[in-house]
Amino acid sequence: MKSLICVIILVLAVADAQWFQNSGRFIKEAAQGSMDMWRAYQNMRESNYKGADKYFHARGNYDAAQRGPGGRWASEVISNGREYWQGSVSGRGAEDTRADQEANNWGRNGGDPNRYRPKGLPDQY
Repeated sequence: MKSLICVIILVLAVADAQWFQNSGRFIKEAAQGSMDMWRAYQNMRESNYKGADKYFHARGNYDAAQRGPGGRWASEVISNGREYWQGSVSGRGAEDTRADQEANNWGRNGGDPNRYRPKGLPDQY
């Protein structure tokens, strides 16, 4: 009986440690994914290149999602929040929001962001 209790405690301890390890990894990925999204936004602002918006949406989501489940989660939360704000608060049109979300989903699901890259965008982006 004591052996069984010891085995159960050991299994619970290992399972608990695994949960903490996984949650720590998720949080790290989410933080890194958030930084990927921020970098894409900063690059978009810096480039100030007409027609590049969708490319930077796709690239930020792609980079973040490549981090793992936490990065994918962060990209979804950030993109959806931004599009909600721009669609309902700032008054941008529903068509633009739909097109942004298409680019977001494309990148987040592993699609090549260059699909949206405009001709002439400097190579540094």
